[in-house]
Amino acid sequence: LHSMIDVLVPIGVGCGSTSWVLAQYIMHNYMIARWSKQMQDEIWDEKPDALVSGILIPRIGRAKEVKNGIKLTGRWPWVTGIKGADWCILSGMVEKTATIDKEPVESYFMIPRDELTILDTWYGIGLKGTGSHDVQVDDLFVPKHRIVTVDDFKGGAFAGQKTNPGILYRPPVYMTFGILLTSSIIGMVKYMFNEYLVQSRNSITTMSGKESGTYQSQQIKIAEISAHIQSAEALLRQDCKIIMELAENFNYQPSDIERSNYRNNAAYAGRQAYQAAKLLWDLAGAKAAYTGNNIGRVFLDILVATRHVTQNFDSNGSDYGRAEVGLPLANSSL
Repeated sequence: LHSMIDVLVPIGVGCGSTSWVLAQYIMHNYMIARWSKQMQDEIWDEKPDALVSGILIPRIGRAKEVKNGIKLTGRWPWVTGIKGADWCILSGMVEKTATIDKEPVESYFMIPRDELTILDTWYGIGLKGTGSHDVQVDDLFVPKHRIVTVDDFKGGAFAGQKTNPGILYRPPVYMTFGILLTSSIIGMVKYMFNEYLVQSRNSITTMSGKESGTYQSQQIKIAEISAHIQSAEALLRQDCKIIMELAENFNYQPSDIERSNYRNNAAYAGRQAYQAAKLLWDLAGAKAAYTGNNIGRVFLDILVATRHVTQNFDSNGSDYGRAEVGLPLANSSL
């Protein structure tokens, strides 16, 4: 897992949108290991460098069981990198037809991109290069071998385990997703910090005529920003180390406290990075308001990135708190 941080942070320094798209491709390509060998072969045999996009919001997709598969209908927002992908993971609730099981089942479907309708909807204030458009399908047939359930993502046994028994594939998917996206955000904040330092070293304040770097208040804020960034990355790396050590056990099955803890920590690290970005925005002053100023541009990328559900500290922190006091997790996918 730590190698994902090694890649996504420096790419985030170079371009926030590129890092964000790459984080999505890495995670969704990584998820393919949970499908059967038949599905994996269908993707990789034809194109070994295939890219997979996806959107994991199951309750907006509706699916009904039919012979040898399901019929899927729905519209999903924020499908990052969809135009560059070869396949897309969609999610939905499958209505069971068998009398013994009437509860809808949270399920995930591997769909060729050409079978989707891509809607031109991505006009965000930041992360403009991610192409996070909506996608839509209407009564699309999905064969059984392209379908898994949420249980395949929760650790323990999964459909593709015989093909992919390695340590990397044992941790639950939702438990680790936030680590990738927070890594991208940390990279963006690092760029913003570096750019601010370059701009401020020779900056003269308009009102006083003094060099801005000579103010002690500014120096203290710089130290605080650096500590936020370093602590955020250190927390992610420590969690990756612990998760991989635990996953050495073939029957690795983390508790609800563990699942929610690592998800919570990624959100907290994202909040630390966001705090650093806000401090930088305040320090940068009016010059950062120009569209040609990279500090303002990247700050908008960070504003958009931190709207992602993995970055919502209240919801992720609440789940961890519930687990600690013995209540079931509110996030059924976790």
